[in-house]
Amino acid sequence: MYPRINLITLGVSDLHRSIDFYEKGLGWKRSEESNDSVAFFQIGAVVFGLFGEEDLAKDIGIPFQKRQEFSGITLAQNLASEPEVDSVIEKVRTLGAKILKEPQKVFWGGYSAYFQDPDGHIFELAYNPFFPLNQKGEIVLSK
Repeated sequence: MYPRINLITLGVSDLHRSIDFYEKGLGWKRSEESNDSVAFFQIGAVVFGLFGEEDLAKDIGIPFQKRQEFSGITLAQNLASEPEVDSVIEKVRTLGAKILKEPQKVFWGGYSAYFQDPDGHIFELAYNPFFPLNQKGEIVLSK
C-alpha cells in the first residue's frame, strides 16, 4: 500500500458551527462538493472533512459515544515562523477556541502551541526549524 492519507474527517456535534469556525473564522475555502451533511476543504494534497458525529458513527456501523477529552490524536499545522504561530493562536482565540498550551519554545528546538476547536479536536500550531516548508507550505522530509 502506498503511504498516503487523502481525507481526514472529523465528527462534529454541530456541523454549521464547525463550518463557521473553519470557513468564516480561519478563511478555509469550502468545496462545492460539500452538502447539507458534510463539508469538505482542500488543504494541500489532503481533503479535510466535517461530518455530524452521530451520522459518522452510523456510517462506520458502530454505536455513537461521546469522545473523551483526549482521543490520543492531534492534527498539526507547521508554520513559517514563531510570530506566525503567535498570530494564528490569537486568531483562533478570538474564534472561541480553547487554548491548551500557549505558544512557547519546546524541548525539541521548535516553537508550538495547542488549541481545541469547538468540538474538542486538538490542533498543534508549530514552527519547526528542522522541517523545512516548500513554497506550498508543505513539510519536506529528507529521504
